[in-house]
Amino acid sequence: MAYQSINPTSGKLLKTFEPLTAPQLDDKLAVAARCYDIWRHKSYAERAVIVNKAAALLHDQVEAYARIMTLEMGKRIGEARGEVEFSASILAYYAKNAERFLAPQKLNPTAGEAHMESSPIGVIFGVQPWNFPYYQLARVAGPQLMAGNVLVVKHAAIVPQSALAFEKLWVDAGAPVGLYTNLFITHDQSDTIIDDPRVKGVALTGSVAAGRSIAARAGQNLKPSSMELGGSDAFIVLEDADLEHTVKWAVWGRMYNDGQTCCAAKRFIVVDSVADAFLEKFKRALGALEAGDPLDEKTTLGPLSSEAALVQLLDQVDKAVAGGAKLVLGGKRVDRPGFYMQPTILTDVKPGNPAFRDEFFGPVAMFFRVKDEEAAIALANDSDFGLGGSVFTADLARGRRVASRIDTGMMFVNNLSWTDAELPFGGIKNSGYGRELGDMGIQAFVNKKLVRINTVDAPL
Repeated sequence: MAYQSINPTSGKLLKTFEPLTAPQLDDKLAVAARCYDIWRHKSYAERAVIVNKAAALLHDQVEAYARIMTLEMGKRIGEARGEVEFSASILAYYAKNAERFLAPQKLNPTAGEAHMESSPIGVIFGVQPWNFPYYQLARVAGPQLMAGNVLVVKHAAIVPQSALAFEKLWVDAGAPVGLYTNLFITHDQSDTIIDDPRVKGVALTGSVAAGRSIAARAGQNLKPSSMELGGSDAFIVLEDADLEHTVKWAVWGRMYNDGQTCCAAKRFIVVDSVADAFLEKFKRALGALEAGDPLDEKTTLGPLSSEAALVQLLDQVDKAVAGGAKLVLGGKRVDRPGFYMQPTILTDVKPGNPAFRDEFFGPVAMFFRVKDEEAAIALANDSDFGLGGSVFTADLARGRRVASRIDTGMMFVNNLSWTDAELPFGGIKNSGYGRELGDMGIQAFVNKKLVRINTVDAPL
């Protein structure tokens, strides 16, 4: 399994990296384990010096980090800069708040006194995807390093230069050797790492298939894991929604990162009385997007991350149409070099169509017309996924009510803005388990120890 950096704008191979040998991998795990024995005893203030420095470096060198990402996976440069800045804010957030999040919690037993205290558990193995080459890493590194754990990370095979840049970030920030270790490894070597007794937990963001495999391996080893998997989020439009506001969010929600986002809006569920107006506005807005170089600020449609991703998406659309769906926009490859796909809208997707249960990881929207609010809620919940979703309405009380009835890990009313370090991120059902970011994001891989003090005689 080679790690290859290919420019999605041109299809040109940039660099290739070979996986580690077994002895090399073992040496890196040994270094990480030794680092943990030192790092775990550092104070929060001492850890924060390193983590804050890493945040500052990302902020100060945003253009350099963003350019690597754009050249390697095709993210439009403005979005790439935004990702670097958000990653910096996540690191700074945990540097500031970790001690408060993990402070001892006083309990009130019937006799004596007691508290819960938090402590790190060791080397954590991260398996991360290509679609957010730094953000995915930052939302694991920020909390886990501040908690006193250390990280070894397998990044996606198509973003090796981003992976190396993030590893170098920690070196430049003054981190001890072994605190954050990038691993170019095979899938079989991933199993070896999970089996290794020096590794104490696994955090994965990826596909459902990868989640099942990695979670099963962690379970066999009785190691805690967190799984952030795919999504097919509903975007519900009620009859009283402000359509101008709503359509802008619909375009952003489907096309941010060229549609390659787990929590993107993917199923547009619109009440019948406004369905025609919404679809017309949505179709016009998507159709106006133009493919171009993602390094150009004016580009509104970037490439997909790889040829394989493009081919898979085109095949999914073809199967959806063969299954009875109607193609009302796009559906084809853009006629230019690189891995570009036309923004696409599918309608009339019925429950028997494979697309009804699928996740489209790219610029493909499914449009559903429903009778009323109750039908919208029922359709939104008729999914194997449960990551996020949104509802648009002029009545905020109604929006809250609908949000509470959708079976997902996250819901947004009149927006689709999840980019805040304070907000826990994660889902249910096939979208996985566990939460990252916020207070919850630092709790996954710490030991919660009960300490009780009670000077009494033992019962006879």
